Amino acid sequence: MGMMKGNKRTISFKDQEHEMFYRNFLQNCKSGDAYHKALAYCIGINGDTRRNVERIYDFEEDFIKTECLREDWITSGSARVVRMAFNLFCNGAPSVYALEGEEKVKECRRYTVEDLFCCEYAVYFWEAIKVRYPEYCFPIDLSEFGI
Repeated sequence: MGMMKGNKRTISFKDQEHEMFYRNFLQNCKSGDAYHKALAYCIGINGDTRRNVERIYDFEEDFIKTECLREDWITSGSARVVRMAFNLFCNGAPSVYALEGEEKVKECRRYTVEDLFCCEYAVYFWEAIKVRYPEYCFPIDLSEFGI
């Protein structure tokens, strides 16, 4: 898990490739805000998503490409990684917008906590949530300051 160093929290990565991807992604995108950090962190978890980052995210236009979820390279694991990344980046389920009827409902269900977290990436998804929402995951204990 991430640890505190003074006032600065460290991020736990799956492996060296994950960390290198994260740092390179942030150097190449237009913003280093919590939305982009969570997107970079999630996409970097899985080798398939790292290799296909250009099919997931447009660095030049700064938008996600939801159609990637219907491409041949997507596996159940990489689809979870992409959906978690999209959810944290957009605060929702953007891949449902272009769908209708039962397909829309099915896709929406794929964003549930159970569907996303019941996999080998759960510990990294939790870390991605900390990256996206540090102000809620690391509250300051004001009692230390006599308050």
